[in-house]
Amino acid sequence: MPTDAPVRSRRFHLQRDDDVTGISGTGRVAEGCLWPDGSANVQWNGEHRSNVFWPSIVSVEAVHGHGGATRIVWDD
Repeated sequence: MPTDAPVRSRRFHLQRDDDVTGISGTGRVAEGCLWPDGSANVQWNGEHRSNVFWPSIVSVEAVHGHGGATRIVWDD
């Protein structure tokens, strides 16, 4: 288990301040969960919902953060 993995799952959401792609809009665009093994999943909101699984929260931020335009906000 990675050393940065939580003991329990943690909920988060993606808060998009600037929609650089013009697809998702702004605001709370996705819900997510960081799992105890360090993997994460993201469920996208909107008309075309989807679930994506990632090996780590670092990967989520690297792909969807858009240089700070989208933030990971911890709900738990």
